[in-house]
Amino acid sequence: MNITHHGELRQQQRGIPSAIVDLVLTYGSRVYDNQGGVTKYLDRRSRKAIERDKGREFVKRYSNQMNVYVVQSAIDGRVITCGHRHTRINRH
Repeated sequence: MNITHHGELRQQQRGIPSAIVDLVLTYGSRVYDNQGGVTKYLDRRSRKAIERDKGREFVKRYSNQMNVYVVQSAIDGRVITCGHRHTRINRH
């Protein structure tokens, strides 16, 4: 996973495991922010895909940690920041 120093700090400060960030990057839905970034998050369809690949028990075990977002650079794919989702992500 290619991550900036800022992204690494935020991930550590917010207690988001690297495995969850990898899941979001692999399975997450994406929304472009028109400023050179892509916000990725796990919606219902993404969680179903994870359940299909990893199993229902995996999703049950980590479901409380899957409500996160990851902002990735649209240019080079580096993770800029990540955080916990408290509100809906608006799809434009």
